[in-house]
Amino acid sequence: MATSNDFRNGMVIRRDGKLYSIVEFLHVKPGKGGAFVRSKLKDVKSGRVLEITWRAGEKVNEVRLERQKTQFLYRDDFLHFMKLDNYEQLSLPVENVGENKARFLKEGLEVEMLFDDVEPVVVELPNFVELEVTRTDPGVKGDTVSGGSKPATLETGAVVQVPLFLQEGDVVKIDTRTGEYVSRV
Repeated sequence: MATSNDFRNGMVIRRDGKLYSIVEFLHVKPGKGGAFVRSKLKDVKSGRVLEITWRAGEKVNEVRLERQKTQFLYRDDFLHFMKLDNYEQLSLPVENVGENKARFLKEGLEVEMLFDDVEPVVVELPNFVELEVTRTDPGVKGDTVSGGSKPATLETGAVVQVPLFLQEGDVVKIDTRTGEYVSRV
């Protein structure tokens, strides 16, 4: 059991049944009254950030998360992964991963999972993935009113905006944090 005095960036705590990562904190010692700690906490699953003020020395539940490499296998009603150290297979509902991340999962992609004891808590994709464009309209020469981009469907089914010069069959680099096109590979 830790206290608010033990806070450090990246520390994971459990509050109201949810896991939060400490983004930043500040110990405040006013001239009058008791000391307190201002903190910004990021919900580990949803990514929402909240600001909470704690009394100095207030007890918090620190959680230790284990990081393991896994490989994405396939998607049906669930997302199926395999641990690379012991080949154990895991199935997670799409809601646990988040549709924003799940749309960039390609078969064979290595991802990191954070485990709370034995239960997977978070799936972390690499910052960039390379995916093939499976469907896009041909770019019309001189059509730059829309900023020079067009929608393209990738091999995973995700739709992203790409430059007009890209064709079907091109491989593109996508930033999984923002869901935006980075470059052609």
